[in-house]
Amino acid sequence: MGTQEAAGLGRLTEDNRKWYSGGCHCRAVRFEVELPDAFEVEDCNCTMCAMSGNIHVIVPGSRFQLLQGKDNLSQYTFNTGTAKHLFCKTCGIKSFYIPRSNPDGFAITWRALDDWMDLKVTVVPFDGQNWEANAARLAHKSKD
Repeated sequence: MGTQEAAGLGRLTEDNRKWYSGGCHCRAVRFEVELPDAFEVEDCNCTMCAMSGNIHVIVPGSRFQLLQGKDNLSQYTFNTGTAKHLFCKTCGIKSFYIPRSNPDGFAITWRALDDWMDLKVTVVPFDGQNWEANAARLAHKSKD
């Protein structure tokens, strides 16, 4: 069975995940991400996520495709420099980034997905204020 259209949202894959599209506000940056029918999103309280209101889902690198806008991304790093916070140069939105916890994956901003309001998500608090004690809880999320 090949890829087929899912009812209304995304493109269904062989393992019951779907490809969803998303991007920044001005649409200069566009991506696709493969997600299950229902999934958890992290509501992290680290300074970066708390200040920006970012609620995200972490996926393996193989489940993310940047479609356009690579040259329109600006990068911000701090502390260890492992996390790569990527912002659209035009509208300033961070629709995805490379997280410190999972540098082999991507953290997708839930509300940057085109159909975010229609997705079945469970919002899970993550204590990023106590990073060293909790970061290992996220390690499995970027593995296929």
